[in-house]
Amino acid sequence: QVQLVESGGGLVQAGGSLRLSCAASGRTFSSYAMGWFRQAPGKEREFVATITWIGGSTAYAGSVKGRFTISRDNAKNTVYLQMNSLKPEDTAIYYCANRRVFGRSYDDWGQGTQVTVSS
Repeated sequence: QVQLVESGGGLVQAGGSLRLSCAASGRTFSSYAMGWFRQAPGKEREFVATITWIGGSTAYAGSVKGRFTISRDNAKNTVYLQMNSLKPEDTAIYYCANRRVFGRSYDDWGQGTQVTVSS
């Protein structure tokens, strides 16, 4: 099991930036990749970005590509989501999640951090 704690959320104006952090602990040696997801009020949870620990391969949702950057610090067992040019549509609770080695999905989830973008 991997424990995940997100931080860095807050209230920002449209066009602003925010950096989210996700600290992982526990069975991190079994982690293959980390992902960021978000859930806006009344909407389904959606994929935002992912990165592999080894190799640092990334993938992004089309809605954030070019604005958000996912990165990781292996020594700190921490992943980041740099969010630039924020839009009101980005308002959501942001969650980080762990994909285990040989896992078919994201198995471990953090508690989430609120991001609110005002217009």
